[in-house]
Amino acid sequence: MERISMRRIISVFLTVLMLILVIYPCTVKAAGANDKKEQGTEKNGDVYILFTSDVHCGVSKGFGYTGLYEIRKNLEEQGYETILVDDGDSIQGEAMGTITDGEAIVDLMNDLQYDVAIPGNHEFDYGMDTFLNLANKKAKFKYISCNFNKDGELIFDPYTIIEAAGMKIAFVGVTTPETITTSTPAYFQDNKGNYIYGFMGDKTGEGVYKAVQEAVDAARKEGADFVYVMGHLGNQDICEPWTYADVIENTNGIDVFLDGHSHDTDQVVMKNKDGDEVTRAAVGTKLNCIGYSHISADKEIVETDVWSWPNSESAPKLLNIENDMADKVAKKEDELENTLKKVVAKTSIELTIFDPKEKDDSGNPIRMVRRSETNLGDLCADACRDQTGADIAFVNGGGIRAVIEKGNITYEDIINVHPYGNMVSVLELSGQQILDALEWGARSVPDESGGFLQVSGLTYEIDASVKSPCSEDENSMCTGIKGTRRVKNVKVDGKDIDPKKTYTVAGNEYLMQQNGDGFTAFDGAKVVQDRIKLDNQVLIDYIVDTLGGSVGEEYADPFGEGRITITE
Repeated sequence: MERISMRRIISVFLTVLMLILVIYPCTVKAAGANDKKEQGTEKNGDVYILFTSDVHCGVSKGFGYTGLYEIRKNLEEQGYETILVDDGDSIQGEAMGTITDGEAIVDLMNDLQYDVAIPGNHEFDYGMDTFLNLANKKAKFKYISCNFNKDGELIFDPYTIIEAAGMKIAFVGVTTPETITTSTPAYFQDNKGNYIYGFMGDKTGEGVYKAVQEAVDAARKEGADFVYVMGHLGNQDICEPWTYADVIENTNGIDVFLDGHSHDTDQVVMKNKDGDEVTRAAVGTKLNCIGYSHISADKEIVETDVWSWPNSESAPKLLNIENDMADKVAKKEDELENTLKKVVAKTSIELTIFDPKEKDDSGNPIRMVRRSETNLGDLCADACRDQTGADIAFVNGGGIRAVIEKGNITYEDIINVHPYGNMVSVLELSGQQILDALEWGARSVPDESGGFLQVSGLTYEIDASVKSPCSEDENSMCTGIKGTRRVKNVKVDGKDIDPKKTYTVAGNEYLMQQNGDGFTAFDGAKVVQDRIKLDNQVLIDYIVDTLGGSVGEEYADPFGEGRITITE
């Protein structure tokens, strides 16, 4: 593969300069800015395809939807025709999506006048019915996918053709077959547990390649001048044989591949199965980039690349942009603030992270959740196990950040417990890996450690009189366990753990997949459900749905149910 030479914007100054050049050559008009038929604008015959991916509800991050709106509007005021497309994972990732089941994001996408979108794996996180209702009834733009099917029948059109500047530009959609395990598997099943929805994901990759090729050929037959594949496939090894590179190498007729899923910004040129060059472009996540493909009036693809935003501040804030979209985003954010204060459940007891008796030397509460069991730790771990169906769940004490007071519970109360928005995954682990993880998590007792493990589906004892046998490197990563262990009498579902047996274990990605808190026991484990749902969404769904909105006496003891016993 040969990387494209890119003119990336690498500083705030250059970014601002670029935006000034793109955004401010014309007088800003308020209403109807994205209307392609706006009177008084002389068309120059060129087309700009703008593309986003993996926005994950980051409507005010990076360029923000306000900056995207401004760029599109001013390209049109310069005479360009524009097409705006999204490569999936737009409606999930932050509270605005979680609280509205993605509806608020689709509303904003409607306001931006998106033309086409594809489902990413996380479009399904609120359930199949919810997504299909959003796609078929709420969205004013078109969803496409050549491989998303129910019992072999496609749910959406495999491609669409948009005419702009006298050209026919085809867009083919393709969604990763990883979706079934990276969202919630039950959403793709009937009530008997049979998979009825799928993505043509045979292990050879041929199903996906064939689906893409048939859609490309059909679009060409219909007279398409250009074919753009909108993919949510990514570049990671775990995605093989369904990466963008796999698809390009096994197809022909694609001009440009607009890709998402892996949150990278790699711009690549590679050869298809006939030896012709195909450009692959990706735009990262949360609008840190906006992609563009410029087609000239003489039907040549001039350039496909991205504009990069180099800092955490949004373009609208830095440039003081005020437009219709800024008002719409602000309105949604205000509505979110009001919704977060909505009472959705109640608890008859305080759910705590603090020791109700002991204080530190300064008189401050001790964060018990980081050194022993608490009722809130039990609740969080139970939620994780309930929502994934795993045998066991681990939640690191450092990831449980706030108390839920006795009485009414709001959305904000729940989100404050898990404010970081880590994704939950399920891994297959041997009993020995579980024992090693528990040992590492217990290494600091009776002192605090963010890696102390709150658990569900499992009980264990810690002998604090035994010195921790764990060793670590200069980066505080576990490097081994030698000597007498502190963790004893580990039972899964009331039975002694079998070191050689395989168990399914749920937990957040920080802990299970990113070596968070120095855990290495999970390295190399098979991922059976990959980043299926936000941890705070898991907790909301458990409290509101599974518990029926009422946290009761089963969590009454602030010291927990007795899953973790500590002796000295």
